[in-house]
Amino acid sequence: MPVYSKTEPVMSYRVIALDLDGTLLTPTKTILPESLEALARAQQAGVKVLIVTGRHHCAIHPFYQALQLDTPAICCNGTYLYDYQAKKVLAADPLQENQAQQVLTMLEEEHIHGLLYADDAMFYQTATGHVTRTLNWAASLPEAQRPLFVQVPDLQQAARDAQAIWKFALSHPDTRALQQFARRTEAELGLACEWSWHDQVDIAQAGNSKGKRLAQWVESQGFSMQEVLAFGDNYNDLSMLEQVGLGVAMGNADDAIKARAAEVTGTNLEPGIAEIIRREVL
Repeated sequence: MPVYSKTEPVMSYRVIALDLDGTLLTPTKTILPESLEALARAQQAGVKVLIVTGRHHCAIHPFYQALQLDTPAICCNGTYLYDYQAKKVLAADPLQENQAQQVLTMLEEEHIHGLLYADDAMFYQTATGHVTRTLNWAASLPEAQRPLFVQVPDLQQAARDAQAIWKFALSHPDTRALQQFARRTEAELGLACEWSWHDQVDIAQAGNSKGKRLAQWVESQGFSMQEVLAFGDNYNDLSMLEQVGLGVAMGNADDAIKARAAEVTGTNLEPGIAEIIRREVL
């Protein structure tokens, strides 16, 4: 697929920010060798490479290690910044327990199942298709890289026991039901609802976004957002793509995402990320 751009690059980039699912990762959750090679060369040239994902930090071990990163990761759509070397959260805006309990009550009313992302694990009560697929993926990994999934008899009790509640990830075969639930959550609870997949909506503290957390980290490092090259494919990436010097949407993204990005590259099965890094950074 040809690359096309609405803006011309005006400066070199010091930071590369990468969404994972649908962007850096192929549909089989692997990283293209071309991407690995280009990102390694960029790091050798002094460019900072940063994962900016909707995932829990426990679910990105294999990718973080494959990229050989030394930067913190932005997790759960900007809810927190996680330092892998120190194994600690550097900055966070989690949900309050009473907010989580309200969400859980509404989920029960609407018969929608959700994953609770908290502390160092993901908690679920009912094994939906999304949970089963992720568990199967986890089982294929070396034990040290597997994300921690915990099945609990009561998510409300799990929320009470948690030290920090990062977000809820809701999936449902009826996307209209999810849309209605998201609108209700925003209207009644004032929380942030972002689509991270075609059938998954994430609920987090209002104000959290990938773009906001990325901007905080970039400025803490003495850079500006104009020095950032970012790649994404979904609605939860827009806050990042629209703030950076060059925001690139993947070819597999919805047309609405492509329209708001500065540039569009190939799909996550094509070496578009590597091609743009070679052009803009190397």
